[in-house]
Amino acid sequence: MSAPDSLTTQRTLPEPRAMLRLIKPVTWFPPMWAYLCGAVSSGVAIWSHWGLVLLGIVLAGPIVCGMSQAANDWCDRHVDAINEPDRPIPSGRIPGYWGLYIALAMSALSLVVGWQLGSWGFGATVVGVLAAWAYSVEPVRLKRSGWWGPGLVGIAYEGLPWITGAAVLLATVGAAPTYPIVAMATLYALGAHGIMTINDFKAIEGDRKLGIRSLPAVYGPEVAAKIACTVMGLAQALVITMLFLFGKPFHAGAVLVLLFGQFWAMSVWMRDPEGKAPWYNGTGVVMYVSGMMITAFAIRGMVI
Repeated sequence: MSAPDSLTTQRTLPEPRAMLRLIKPVTWFPPMWAYLCGAVSSGVAIWSHWGLVLLGIVLAGPIVCGMSQAANDWCDRHVDAINEPDRPIPSGRIPGYWGLYIALAMSALSLVVGWQLGSWGFGATVVGVLAAWAYSVEPVRLKRSGWWGPGLVGIAYEGLPWITGAAVLLATVGAAPTYPIVAMATLYALGAHGIMTINDFKAIEGDRKLGIRSLPAVYGPEVAAKIACTVMGLAQALVITMLFLFGKPFHAGAVLVLLFGQFWAMSVWMRDPEGKAPWYNGTGVVMYVSGMMITAFAIRGMVI
């Protein structure tokens, strides 16, 4: 493993603000929200187990997700030197091997905290940590694939925390996640493949130069945007269908309204797929995750 160019800089300790930027607080929301959706869908009284809910949210967001961002930035330092040279590692504000040390320390912290959530929580944490490194580090580096990479992140960011949040609370009453919980978490995780593809639009130039086969880099922004929209739309269409089958027409209708809102946002995004990708993150993705919580309430305590 070669050292980053920042080894040649004068700084020997990381800049505190750069360390915060390294773990990217803005990325913590999806797994935190998914864990909360899982807790809601369990049907177990959240306020009676608020400690488990809060600990799981912190684990899913600042700790595991933060760790994954640090690991990704370390492994992507050469890509970032092309796309975003002002990032903490290529800029030298986190010098030497500090990026790697932070990622490894947070991996260990993740396992320690995950142990506090019982067997379900610890097992999910192990899977999450392994997924984070599998996504970024050589020789596995699933990020190189525009299909496997976003799929893995979608599962780790949405499906895994949802099922874990439900499992941790259900374990307090001697139960396990039900079919509706697993099915809905899986569908939203698959749909999140499209959301994760959106994040690849900002790194097209560097991905092409370094052989990372993200969908925007391989197929171009227009085709990649169409693929992302199709994946997100189909997943939610299946969610709506299942909610109707579960006898939840009002919840299904609410998610359908949000899907129509996303169709409008998608039409705007398609006018400039590369330039408006951040805009879609702030509009269409917000409607997507809102549907997740509506779905969580719809299947709350449901046993089929």
